[in-house]
Amino acid sequence: MSTTVAEGTPSQEIKPLTERKAWATLTAHAEAMRNVHLRTLFADDPARGERFTAEAAGLFLDYSKNRITAETLQLLFELAAESGLAERIAAMFRGDKINMTEKRAVLHTALRAPNDATIFVDGNNVVPDVHQVLDKMTAFANRVRSGDWKGHTGKPIRNVINIGIGGSDLGPVMAYEALRHYSDRSMTFRFDSNVDSTDFAESVQGLNAEETLFIVSSKTFTTLETMTNANTARAWMLKELGGDESAIAKHFVAVSTNAVEVSKFGIDTANMFGFWDWVGGRYSMDSAIGLSTMIAVGPENFRAMLAGFHEIDEHFRTAPFEKNLPVLLGLLTVWYINLFGANTVAILPYEQYLKRFPAYLQQLTMESNGKHVTLEGARVNYETCPIYWGEPGTNGQHSFYQLIHQGTRLIPCDFIAFAKTLNPLGSHHDILLANVFAQAEALAFGKTADQVRAEGTPEWLVPHRVFEGNRPSNVILTDKLTPEVLGKLVALYEHSVFVQGTVWRVNSFDQWGVELGKALAQRIIPELESTAEPKLTHDSSTNNLIRRYRKTKA
Repeated sequence: MSTTVAEGTPSQEIKPLTERKAWATLTAHAEAMRNVHLRTLFADDPARGERFTAEAAGLFLDYSKNRITAETLQLLFELAAESGLAERIAAMFRGDKINMTEKRAVLHTALRAPNDATIFVDGNNVVPDVHQVLDKMTAFANRVRSGDWKGHTGKPIRNVINIGIGGSDLGPVMAYEALRHYSDRSMTFRFDSNVDSTDFAESVQGLNAEETLFIVSSKTFTTLETMTNANTARAWMLKELGGDESAIAKHFVAVSTNAVEVSKFGIDTANMFGFWDWVGGRYSMDSAIGLSTMIAVGPENFRAMLAGFHEIDEHFRTAPFEKNLPVLLGLLTVWYINLFGANTVAILPYEQYLKRFPAYLQQLTMESNGKHVTLEGARVNYETCPIYWGEPGTNGQHSFYQLIHQGTRLIPCDFIAFAKTLNPLGSHHDILLANVFAQAEALAFGKTADQVRAEGTPEWLVPHRVFEGNRPSNVILTDKLTPEVLGKLVALYEHSVFVQGTVWRVNSFDQWGVELGKALAQRIIPELESTAEPKLTHDSSTNNLIRRYRKTKA
């Protein structure tokens, strides 16, 4: 049975994934490819390493070390076409309400559109609003960075603490670490997200309250973890500054849309930076959620990051599938997850500044596509989102690469590397890049038993030293890590997630899965805090745990 695409998209009928014509052809093709080794593919096509590459916006993608042929790609492109990918891309960029469960447009791309662009949501061109907030952020960031913004006692701000969680934390902290090279080193930036009191205690450790600014990032200004931490920060600030309530307005600003709650907290709403319901949290690091990033690296660098985002947006919107970097990455992920039984994807940046990039991508990918029903609400009968994980190289080589090379699981890998380092020091960078290329080569080609024997290895040891190879990887290579390049990398993965979600026919832009646990926690909190013994109506395990905690706590 075929179904119509979600509200706001063109009226095109899309069949369930396993009923699409291209799916049947791909499934048969995958069986034929299952035992084909990359050694054979490279031997049969000496120019493969040059042909299976693509480049856009300064990002070079080598995808030659994937278990694919030209036929594989053609079939994947046919699947994308049959999935309505081109139509869905167009629908997103023009502001259709493709987030159909929440009846919202999906326009993180508008956050980085130039000021002369025109993007309509419900008949309103949102681009002027975006740039108004961006200009307001710029003015504020410049005041803080210059020392013109003074705290309650007249001292300039030297410490900035971002309080948020999920997309209000992972983006800012990742961007700060990624762009630390460009940050104002005379300032301290910290991030408080976990409701665990240790996180707050450590975030203010050693800081002078007179020189500290808190950015409270919560769209509704009601998020439990964020507001718990914000109220603790408020109490800390008042205690440190003698209890004068007027101090709050000098040491707190808000990224929110709830002016009533912001004002009630004591923040001047003139220092409230808004965003919109067509921006999902995990897609918001380039909105006002990035205020701490702008203060750290300066407005010029922040705008350069936005320009990088936009360049990939335009590439994704206009490039043909066979040259489209997000399309290639997204379809290759579908190939391995759905047809080769892979369960995870490793993100391996060979750049220490990108140490939080895998963690950032975890939310972007798994909160987006970790879904078990289609847009129409039907239970899927295929795998959707893989688990994304990783660490920077070369550290990961000495921990989990053993599993990737010789384990029983197929783990596609994305290596991210830069031709130039931001911190030249002897031969460090040559050694780093040699490891990138060597790891991709080793994963692809491995080492046969005969090669191991030829090294003089005793026969009993040979099986332990064999590398099967045929482990797929991509290498993304670019010049150096700049604010612009960071924007390009994030946009690359944002749109890859979109491609995957389109093929799987899931809504990549809601996150109902985070709601149930939060609602149950609200019910349990008073049961933990009650002075009288509460009447518990949970399951026996939960009841027992609550009683044990109350007893131990008492």
